[in-house]
Amino acid sequence: MGHGITSVLLVALGGALGGIGRFAISNAMARLMGSAFPWGTLLVNASGAFIAGVLLGMYGAPTSQPAWLFAVAGLLGGYTTVSSFSLQTLELWQSGQALRAATNMATTLLLGVAMAALGWQWAQG
Repeated sequence: MGHGITSVLLVALGGALGGIGRFAISNAMARLMGSAFPWGTLLVNASGAFIAGVLLGMYGAPTSQPAWLFAVAGLLGGYTTVSSFSLQTLELWQSGQALRAATNMATTLLLGVAMAALGWQWAQG
């Protein structure tokens, strides 16, 4: 399928839907848990890593297949976020909350990899 217009549209549509999901979940978590720690971004990134692991476990990495382009490159690419994680961590650091910043970095990295592995393992049966 390559990188034709269909591929671009699949990624764009998935990205738009993923971004909407991220926005909704992040805002819901901020209302529920408060904004002292970026719980919404952590939840989004961990759940996105889990889903990516499940898809990898089920289908391998068929990077040019339409479903993969839509679901992983698009939907999960728009849903998960390194930029929000980075800015929120920087804001914690700059406001003198070094422990929260470090906790966010370590938790996001370790939980993300663990969730991807768990998702992959779950898909393997």
